[in-house]
Amino acid sequence: MNFGIIGAGPIALGIERRLLNANHNVKVADARSIEKLNNKNVQSHKVSLQEVAKDIDILILSIPIQSINLVKDTIKQLENHVVVVDTSNYYPMMYGNIEVLDQGEVESVWVSNQLNRNIVKAFNNQLAYTLQSATQSDRIAYSVASDDQFQKQRIMELIEEIGFEAVDGGTLDESWRQQPGTPAYCTELNKEQMVQALKDADKEKSYVLKNEIMSKFTPSMTHDDIVQLNRKTFGNF
Repeated sequence: MNFGIIGAGPIALGIERRLLNANHNVKVADARSIEKLNNKNVQSHKVSLQEVAKDIDILILSIPIQSINLVKDTIKQLENHVVVVDTSNYYPMMYGNIEVLDQGEVESVWVSNQLNRNIVKAFNNQLAYTLQSATQSDRIAYSVASDDQFQKQRIMELIEEIGFEAVDGGTLDESWRQQPGTPAYCTELNKEQMVQALKDADKEKSYVLKNEIMSKFTPSMTHDDIVQLNRKTFGNF
C-alpha cells in the first residue's frame, strides 16, 4: 500500500520503519515545511505537505494536536477512499491549551470535527520506544477507534501486519478509553489485558491520573520506568 505520513517525530518515524520493513511505499512530510525534515532521520521519501496527500491509501497524522489546523488544506485534497489515522495525544503543558479539550471533549472527536472528516485513532496508546523496539513475540496491543468500521478494520489488520496485536476500541466517542490517564495508555498490555483495560477506564478519574502521572516524570526516567509508573498507577497489571 501507499502511505503518507505528516510528522517526523519518534512515533512517525517508528511507524515509517515498520511500514518500510513490511514493503509498503512511504513518503513523509512536515506540517510546517519540507526544510524541517533536513535533520530528521527519514528513510523513505521526503516530500512537501502538498505532495504527501497524492496517490496514497492511508495518511497518518503524527503531529501535536494543537497543530491540526496546519493540515486542514491537505486533508481537503485527499481522495474519498484515503483513510486518515491520528496518533496525537493532548498535553497542554507542552503545546498549549485547547479549551474544549480542557472541558472534557474527546480528543479524536475534536480532531475529526476540525478536519471535517472521519479519522481512525491509533498508534497513540504506546510509547515511541515500544513502537520502535517491540517484537511480535511481545504481543503488545494497540487500541483502535473509529466511527467507520471498515476503516478501523483496515488499520487493525495493518497493526497486526507490522508486529503488534490490535483491539477494537469502539467509536470515536469511546476513544477516551485509550487517552492519557487510562489503564490502556502506555502500559504495554497484550490483547486480553487491553480489552479489560478499556473496560476498566474511568473518564472522570483519567484527568486526575493523567496529571498525577505527569507530576512524577523526571528527566532520568527510562522507558521501562515510565511503563512501570503507568502500570503501578492503575494497579491491575
